[in-house]
Amino acid sequence: MSRDVRVAVVMGVSGSGKTTLARALAGAWPATFLDADDFHSDEAKARMASGQPLTDDMRRPWVERIAVELQCRVTVGERVALAFSGLRRAHRDMLREAGLPLRFLFLQGGRDLIAARMRARSGHYMPVSLLDSQFEALESPRGETDVRAIAIDVPPARILEQALSALE
Repeated sequence: MSRDVRVAVVMGVSGSGKTTLARALAGAWPATFLDADDFHSDEAKARMASGQPLTDDMRRPWVERIAVELQCRVTVGERVALAFSGLRRAHRDMLREAGLPLRFLFLQGGRDLIAARMRARSGHYMPVSLLDSQFEALESPRGETDVRAIAIDVPPARILEQALSALE
């Protein structure tokens, strides 16, 4: 990559560890932590909490809000570690089209491992019942040159090491 990475987009299905890794990156890289979930409308959060997945049309303005925020932060010199599902190629492309030096870190893990993690967490609007819809919505980023895959079946410290290495 010709420009230094300014935005690390930690992506994957719900429960894969995006927020955990993005927070750890924010401290170790260092960068500002942002959670894409914070950019969802109240309506979108309520829909997901009721067990209904979002449509692509519902996700589009959410991704647009995130792209604008990233542009603002990079413009003032910040680096950003963003927890963002990035399930659809079109949404990843929307972030790419923002013209920012970014890299995607794709957290990969099996359904059973991720479901167990989701059951163990509390206070999150995304129910385990939507995990299958997350996997169905995921368009694999294999072959996208700015994406680095990271397996999540290793200790968190190892995941962070791999992420930092991918940002060099």
